[in-house]
Amino acid sequence: MNLRNMTGIYIFHEDKVLLIRKTQSKIFSKPDTVLWCPVGGHFENDELNNPESCALREMFEETALKQADIKNLTLKYITLSKKYNEIRQQYIYFADLANQNFVIKECNEGELHWIKINDIQNLKMSFSNTQCLKHYFQAGKNDDFVYVSAVEVDEKNIPNVVFTPLRDFYTEY
Repeated sequence: MNLRNMTGIYIFHEDKVLLIRKTQSKIFSKPDTVLWCPVGGHFENDELNNPESCALREMFEETALKQADIKNLTLKYITLSKKYNEIRQQYIYFADLANQNFVIKECNEGELHWIKINDIQNLKMSFSNTQCLKHYFQAGKNDDFVYVSAVEVDEKNIPNVVFTPLRDFYTEY
């Protein structure tokens, strides 16, 4: 079984979020597929114990934004899913744009767009990202928890996600 570690950052500015419109990906391969994603990508070997480092590197590669150009960077979700012979783990961050002079640049991963928050539900996104955004706007943006979730599939192949706050655990041994 393989393991794929990924990160994503939803960057907000006023009533919009920065997303990438992708037509190709290592994760989906159907021709003519369009998928909307947060800025982000796959871990490099030296980032395996530092998802924030991966998220910031990917953000810079895809947008030219540096850490100083955003504020309130917060890890909110860690998702697990299984597809084929692969376990996919994604660390999802949220941030606000601090650089008011930011201009969208060309991105080799797809097309960057500012999307109105109210229009997100109409976009084709991965199941995990759709569910995380739904949860975020209903509950997650109003608390300080990091949530963990796993995509489970019932006998009819219908996916479901349960979000659980990740809390500190201490033991004497």
